[in-house]
Amino acid sequence: MPIRPTAYEFFAGGGLAGLGLGSDSGIHTVFANDMDPAKARAFVANHPDTPFFQGDVWGLSPDDLPGAPDLAWASSPCQDVSLAGARGGLEAGRSGAFWGFWRLMQGLADQDRAPRVIVLENVIGLLTSGPKTETGRDFAAVCTAMAEAGYRVGALEMDAAHWLPQSRPRLFVVAVRGAALDAAPQAPGPSAPFHTSRLIAAHARLPQAVRDAWAWWSLPTPPRRNLDLAALLEPDAAVAWLDDGEAVLALAAPLHRARVEAAVASGRRMVGAAYRRVRVENGRKVQRLEIRFDGLAGCLRTPAGGSSRQYVIVCDGGRARVRRLTGREAARLMGVADDYRLPASESAALKLMGDAVAVPVVRALTERLLLPALSPRRVAA
Repeated sequence: MPIRPTAYEFFAGGGLAGLGLGSDSGIHTVFANDMDPAKARAFVANHPDTPFFQGDVWGLSPDDLPGAPDLAWASSPCQDVSLAGARGGLEAGRSGAFWGFWRLMQGLADQDRAPRVIVLENVIGLLTSGPKTETGRDFAAVCTAMAEAGYRVGALEMDAAHWLPQSRPRLFVVAVRGAALDAAPQAPGPSAPFHTSRLIAAHARLPQAVRDAWAWWSLPTPPRRNLDLAALLEPDAAVAWLDDGEAVLALAAPLHRARVEAAVASGRRMVGAAYRRVRVENGRKVQRLEIRFDGLAGCLRTPAGGSSRQYVIVCDGGRARVRRLTGREAARLMGVADDYRLPASESAALKLMGDAVAVPVVRALTERLLLPALSPRRVAA
């Protein structure tokens, strides 16, 4: 039977990247790390057989890492490069953890154990983060580091909405070296849907040496999604509805309030998702409820990510009811099966999922790019 490629999973959270990597006969995670105690507990509860280090990535050395991995995955903290955050960039404390990860990759190379494939997953804000006069400096720094280490580097912007009823665009920087390059699917230039205008613009800003080492990784367009938000929600009778739902709806701007009124007037059951946002109107900051009835949830975030907990709005029987999204529903929106063990606290479960990567997105990347690139190692035992 084939030998499964091995992977390290850094900034692993609850291990959702590993679920996507390891689907069926995929890539086997042999080491994982995260410094957050709650996320570490979730990882160990759901992946008890995977060696796990709880602590700062800067506290690791190459000697702490087992074997010679085929792949290294890093979902480094995104707050400092998020479009919803303060945009401190990779020099800021949290996102600067990437350089702690990269120090380990350099150490593995010094010991002739460098992975053939490296994946960095982050928010799309990485494409433009940096000082006002240096748009995209952080993206260029990451790609430059990979290219100087001898990797061919490329990136894809993949939205979970292709697979799940959640709008969640994320950036995947993929670096490949050695024999893996011969099998990694590439295109002669950018192509939809994963090479977006934002990515193409960011590529154009890269130094020439990085563009010379660039690859337009090729993934096929996924089949049309046939799952919507309503299909993932708990039954109405099983959840707690807000007594002050009308007060929440009163925060909606006229356009969004009109959407609710139209849904109620339709006479059909309609399910929507909503977030509270702070908007500037007439020079004043006001809190607004933004609502969508397109079958998608908004991007799951944590409270520290600049947004509040997501609401569910159900219009049926001539009225609109409001409740908060549950942790289990958030997990489903990330492609996680119901047997996944969530933290007991709803807020902890929502934080775990809001900081994670969607499982079907990782699975598609694995099946269509990462496993083909690693196929030279997959020989019969």
